Amino acid sequence: MKPFSRADRVAGLVQKTLSEILQKEIKDPRLAMITITDVKMSRDLKVARIYFCASGGEERIQNIQRGFQSASGYIKRVLSDELDLRYMPELKFFYDESIDYGARIEEVLKSLHTEDGENRTPPETE
Repeated sequence: MKPFSRADRVAGLVQKTLSEILQKEIKDPRLAMITITDVKMSRDLKVARIYFCASGGEERIQNIQRGFQSASGYIKRVLSDELDLRYMPELKFFYDESIDYGARIEEVLKSLHTEDGENRTPPETE
């Protein structure tokens, strides 16, 4: 079994700490009710790619992106206080589309089954 790399361990710490910051310290309503799904660190620990998910449409996601952009300085400062790193990584925020993708697959699978258990042809895709 391969041991976790330092980047993986730091990513886990960033995810945990950032989730706590969002719950307890950030008052921006744009950043309410979101979930940090993953953090991927570069090997040199200089860039953190932070993935989040939230309910709502495209406009809500754009508002969340703007919220993260305006709060990134504060988030970075609080993270640097909590984590003992030589350099604080650059934070980049991305919407995690995997949940939407999973929901779409679920819809397609449900559409393949009828109530009597027979299969039918899949619906036309866009």
